[in-house]
Amino acid sequence: MADKFTDPLLTPKEVARHLRIPESTMYYWLAEEANGAPLVHRVAPEKRGWPSVPFVAVVEAYVLRALRDLGLTKNKIRKAAADVRRALDTPYALATKKITTDGVDIFIHYANDDLARAGDGQRPFREVIDDYLHYIDWDARDGFAASLRLRQYSDVAPVIIDPRFGWGAPVIASTKVPVDAIVDLWLAGESLEDVAYEYGLTRDQVEDICRVTRAA
Repeated sequence: MADKFTDPLLTPKEVARHLRIPESTMYYWLAEEANGAPLVHRVAPEKRGWPSVPFVAVVEAYVLRALRDLGLTKNKIRKAAADVRRALDTPYALATKKITTDGVDIFIHYANDDLARAGDGQRPFREVIDDYLHYIDWDARDGFAASLRLRQYSDVAPVIIDPRFGWGAPVIASTKVPVDAIVDLWLAGESLEDVAYEYGLTRDQVEDICRVTRAA
């Protein structure tokens, strides 16, 4: 099993694709610092172009994406991350369950009046943030993130990133089959029914996975 803090699982480009954020934003977060540590952590790749983003950093980027989607500026995001790290006393504060309480309060502090009601103008900022954090599964042993569900995939076939499976590649939550394996078989000319049979899925699940992946 990969170490969630030190083992590089994905490239910055892959993280940007899976989380649906601009690559330029991902590289900015990797280069910027907050409270003496990278805004999004990275480790040295074994070779140029190889993975450099550990699982904990994927979760950090996901949380920052939530703040970005809600309209916080780069400066406010950096300051909020620094305050969360100081308050929770860990450089990995963006990936610990404690963020669901104290961390959200700090985020709200940095949201101006225009963000008091976020997104569609109906739900309060806290409710929207809580919805984002709901997609993170927390490890009861250490309180840090254990897996991350990718929001773009529906309940028909939930997809997760989990350092215990697939070495960071997105997998089906129920079967742990890599998403790429499903899509590659379909792109090779196999029918949805045959792909479903091969991996023990339903046709609807395979269709949903292929539709979302191809739309990315």
